[in-house]
Amino acid sequence: MVQFPSKDWSDYELLDSGSGLKLERFGPYIMSRPEPKALWDPSLPRSEWERLVHTSFTPGAGFGKAGKEDSGIWNRHKRMDEQWYIRYQGGPRFSLRLGLTSFKHVGVFPEQAPNWEFIYKHTRELTEKARLEGREAPKVLNLFAYTGAASLAAKAAGADVTHLDSVKQVVTWARGNMEESRMDGIRWVVEDAMKFARREQRRGKRYSGIILDPPAYGHGPDGEKWKLDECLFEMLRTVGSILEPRDSFLVLNLYSNGYSAALGETVVREALGLRDNSGMSSGELALCDRFGKVLPLSIYVRITR
Repeated sequence: MVQFPSKDWSDYELLDSGSGLKLERFGPYIMSRPEPKALWDPSLPRSEWERLVHTSFTPGAGFGKAGKEDSGIWNRHKRMDEQWYIRYQGGPRFSLRLGLTSFKHVGVFPEQAPNWEFIYKHTRELTEKARLEGREAPKVLNLFAYTGAASLAAKAAGADVTHLDSVKQVVTWARGNMEESRMDGIRWVVEDAMKFARREQRRGKRYSGIILDPPAYGHGPDGEKWKLDECLFEMLRTVGSILEPRDSFLVLNLYSNGYSAALGETVVREALGLRDNSGMSSGELALCDRFGKVLPLSIYVRITR
């Protein structure tokens, strides 16, 4: 199944895509960024892109190695703020600070909105059940958590949330998003995800919800190496041991090229020792521009039990 952000999300829109680029609006500002999966021609003429855009990203220039697609510089074409906020108003409601980074990212991956909705819905169900049974709020662990949209979705639904990322500056960014969203009480952890999960396993800790959005490559704060192809299965096995066997959910998101939903289902099923795919769903997260061109960006696997 291919899922898209709701068209009711007024602060984000994919305006056009093509020729390896995407033209996006985040709140009041429009930007052009590289997108290797946009293999087709743009629908709007180049002159219209140039008329609309506030800033465009040039890869391989300035910071980083020349030719490296994820690093480069932003070229300003119109006046805009260095940082600004957008509001998500689906099931969960929260604010996200955006800014231009040296790696073409701006602080949010908008195609993830269907995951936020899933997390919010299932966390609310668990929270309500816990309330009726006189138990504590469900515990949700967000690994590789970036600037925290998924953490805020779980918190908005009443969960006791632990947010983990290996980059201190990103965790600080996420905390600012929590405060701007008028929430509190999220537990912040700056650590290697595998190291943390293994420690929770040894301690016998359990979570009602676990969210993973691992990169293809990465490093922990103490130089720990992460390579998706080599580490994903072991990470999922460890995560499976700290996920509650009942009344729980898991969300796995994968951006790595070459990974499919079928592969994602298989690795999750085998890592968690599931007998079949009952309670499991998978598919692609995508954006659709104004002209109906569908841009798939990641695959997801979700489990409820």
